[in-house]
Amino acid sequence: MGKLTVRELVLFAVLGAMTFAAKYAMSFLPNIEPVSLCVMLYAVVFGKKWVYPVYLYVLLEILFYGISLWNINYLYIWAVLGVAAYCLRRMRGRLGWALLSGGFGLSFGALCGIVDVFIGGFSYALTKWVSGIPFDIAHCAGNFILALLLFEPMRKLLQKLYQRE
Repeated sequence: MGKLTVRELVLFAVLGAMTFAAKYAMSFLPNIEPVSLCVMLYAVVFGKKWVYPVYLYVLLEILFYGISLWNINYLYIWAVLGVAAYCLRRMRGRLGWALLSGGFGLSFGALCGIVDVFIGGFSYALTKWVSGIPFDIAHCAGNFILALLLFEPMRKLLQKLYQRE
């Protein structure tokens, strides 16, 4: 990944904190959050360095909400989306990004189920996932709309911020 410049360090710190603040500000809406959009944007604009603002966000979540089993999910779930977005970084058009983000939101509960299998077995994981499907649907819809409306303008803004000297 290479060394971080001071400028990158500051930018990634601000973006990680802004991701946390934006999610917190929207927390009154069940499973509608800007984090998925931010993860995709960071992977597209910053390449492999996307991990810095994303995992600063994860660290802030842990510091603010405490240590629990969901922390394990956050350690790999955001990486799944970040790697997918990084692999698709040359994709143009907002519909593709909206579909990726919506699909990720819909699969969020299933991805959490990986940890749940180890905690309580397959039946526990399946029951928990099925009971959370309405939240996954809300997550899907929120992610889809946010990405459809905001991915392209935010990508352009982040690229300008990142390329400035």
